[in-house]
Amino acid sequence: MPDLRRGVFYGIAAYTMWGLFPLYWPLLKPSGAIEILAHRMVWSLVMVLAVLAVRKHWSWIKQIVRQPAKVALLALAAVVVTVNWGTYIYAVNAGHVVETALGYFINPLVNVLFGVVLLREKLRPLQWAAVGFGALAVLVLTLDYGRLPWVALVLAVSFGVYGLIKKQVNVAATDSLAVETLVLLIPALGYLAFLQSTGDATFGQVTVAHAALLVGAGLITAVPLICFGAAAIRVPLSTIGLLQYIAPILQFACGVLIAKEVMPSSRWIGFSIVWLALAIFTYDSLRAARAARSRRRREASAGALDHVVT
Repeated sequence: MPDLRRGVFYGIAAYTMWGLFPLYWPLLKPSGAIEILAHRMVWSLVMVLAVLAVRKHWSWIKQIVRQPAKVALLALAAVVVTVNWGTYIYAVNAGHVVETALGYFINPLVNVLFGVVLLREKLRPLQWAAVGFGALAVLVLTLDYGRLPWVALVLAVSFGVYGLIKKQVNVAATDSLAVETLVLLIPALGYLAFLQSTGDATFGQVTVAHAALLVGAGLITAVPLICFGAAAIRVPLSTIGLLQYIAPILQFACGVLIAKEVMPSSRWIGFSIVWLALAIFTYDSLRAARAARSRRRREASAGALDHVVT
């Protein structure tokens, strides 16, 4: 039980930090989104290597090098997460915090669709209902924005693809992030060098605090990911599924209460439909998990009884 409580604490910490990201990226202005992204890649690698050095955990390198298919998948994951990070940073600094929250609200529904389309999974009726309400919400918000909510869709789909790849690779969080950021290191350093040569770089040109915040982009990337990894091995998947809503709820609050983004009634309707879809999805997931636990207990009891009889 103490290990479970520790896992829940790690999960809450990870999703809370992710949820408060919208407060951090605006502090990095006048840096542009791509420059911030490049610094995030470089300093994330530095932070992860520091963690690995403290843990003296290097044996995984030989194992991963011998599996080129996994390296290729991690390289693909690096490209996908770059799209996700870049879109998120751009959207927050462009004043679309609420739309980023929408992306992470609908991400679970996108994952369900991936299960149907890519993994040939069969959905339960309530799962279909949740996906249907999610599609309706996107339609309502498209009419509200006067365009597709492309920021939300890019974030939801890219994070869904990223999670799917990571599930296939099955490599520890810090090890995986080390490979991904190493793949991204050369283009990131190349872009930063280009900015430096053209005189457009902001690192070291604004204030010492600004430079420290750019370096900190690596820290705030690595720490929540490590906390999430610690939570994932300690708590049930159903609990992680509930905890994941902490991040978009906080992002939404940041957009409405702090960034003061406009929320017309039509947008509230769209978000309400999303929340209804998530309520249905969560209820169905918890019910299915409870049924699975009951079935395992019955099977275990039956097995024990058979053993006694024989």
